[in-house]
Amino acid sequence: MGTYYTNTELQAVTIARQIENGQVVVVGTGLPLIGAALAKRAYAPYCYLMVESGLVDCRPKEVPSSVADLRFMANSAVLWEQFRFFGFQSNSLRYENLDLVSFIGGAQIDPYGNLNSTSLGDYHKPDTRFTGSGGANGIATFFNTIIMMQHQKRRFIEKIDYMTSPGWVNGPNGRKEKGLPASKGPQAVVTELGVMRFDPETKRMYVSEYFPGVTLEQIRENTGFEIDTSRAVQTAEPEAESIRLLREEIDPKGRFIKRQ
Repeated sequence: MGTYYTNTELQAVTIARQIENGQVVVVGTGLPLIGAALAKRAYAPYCYLMVESGLVDCRPKEVPSSVADLRFMANSAVLWEQFRFFGFQSNSLRYENLDLVSFIGGAQIDPYGNLNSTSLGDYHKPDTRFTGSGGANGIATFFNTIIMMQHQKRRFIEKIDYMTSPGWVNGPNGRKEKGLPASKGPQAVVTELGVMRFDPETKRMYVSEYFPGVTLEQIRENTGFEIDTSRAVQTAEPEAESIRLLREEIDPKGRFIKRQ
């Protein structure tokens, strides 16, 4: 019998597996931070974690409560003034030798990875108004992204109500036609059901992995547009050492990962 793990722990491990050595990874708090911290310890020790408060190459010993939490400073390589972080973000295309990736999410997503975190319904008379972009639009414009979503039919829809953060817009030439960096864009979508990626030619979302215990039919039923499942494979179960790190070192108090 393998190691027992929860769905949230599997999501954290899956996030960690998306990160590669040499990447500069912009993270906030929550599950992406947990996954990124695990990547730093178990999968990609030579990645570099960065937060918008200006800390570079973070290696937090304890789980921070926010990007301004002083615990983030422990073992960080550099503390920038915050304006330098935003300058780095907006000028990131100048650093062609850097592999930049960040985590974002939203209330709605379409087949090309465009995200809505602004409002539901008519923009001028919305049914629901959200907090908006924050830094997500700039990140989606200049960085490769990994998207975190709840996999629900009302969230995965054919046409989003408002484009807060651009994905591949409407296909392979969409970003270029809008004046956005064509070499950047969403790389994966991680949900509680599995991992979606984007076809290199059409840029349309397809199912890459499904979690143990999840069926492809479940994914199709919870997706509000037609999605290709023909390339899907079952996600490899988490390594016992990764689960130990999550429970004993990275999030021992269960602040972001509940044990049940």
